[in-house]
Amino acid sequence: MAVDRRLTQQLSSPGWLVGNASTALFPMRAKRLTTVLNRVAKRFLFAALNVLDGTVIGSCFDRHRHEEFLKFLRQVDRDTPEGMNLHLIVDNYSTHKHPKVKLWIQRHKRFHLHFTPTSSSWLNLVERWFGEITRKRIRRGIFKSVKELIEAIDHYVKTNNQKPKPFVWTKRVDEILEKVNHCKASTVTAH
Repeated sequence: MAVDRRLTQQLSSPGWLVGNASTALFPMRAKRLTTVLNRVAKRFLFAALNVLDGTVIGSCFDRHRHEEFLKFLRQVDRDTPEGMNLHLIVDNYSTHKHPKVKLWIQRHKRFHLHFTPTSSSWLNLVERWFGEITRKRIRRGIFKSVKELIEAIDHYVKTNNQKPKPFVWTKRVDEILEKVNHCKASTVTAH
């Protein structure tokens, strides 16, 4: 599952990056030239990216609370082989740190959460996958209902998993760490 982007991989323990994205649904008329906003419906996509093979586990929810995150964790638990350790790289959002989530993680020993540093979501490869689905499917689509949007997302995930392709860093490790250190230095202010 995709949780953190700074995960060292072991062959016996594939890394999964976990993340979430929200998308606003703007119902439109058939022509894209003039969009008419009838209402805004927001849906949250939780996704787990297997960094070794590029497969994704994804689910859409109406809200982004610890309850939905726990439902998603249970889905990941069902959809991955028993006994496989799952290292989840997540951001510092309070949903991921809720006491009920912590308790669930303690009871499910194969799950290990790793948190990205603040302002470092770009390190998480699942964010790259969110960019792909946004660019290739969501922005290009015209969705007349929330149901159509969710169906499009589900279809994209299934299509992705038929011929998955892992993301590969194009920078060397020292270049990435230099960027991380630069970001850290620029976000720390002296008081």
